Amino acid sequence: MSTQTVKFSLGHHEFIALCDLLKLTGVVDSGGQAKVLINEGYVLRNGEVETRKTAKIRADEQIELDGILIQVSA
Repeated sequence: MSTQTVKFSLGHHEFIALCDLLKLTGVVDSGGQAKVLINEGYVLRNGEVETRKTAKIRADEQIELDGILIQVSA
């Protein structure tokens, strides 16, 4: 299975909430869907399961879900 990579820039922000990141990158269709997937342990943050819906994702972190890798930059 190949991994699709999505790049996301924080712009002028210090961080983004995990559920918002998944929604803004189009990995999920809604915030509600994001929250369910996060809560059920399907989302990896830097290779570890992340279950906090509003975890603060910062530059140089990687989020994985269902074969999609989101690379976060400043």
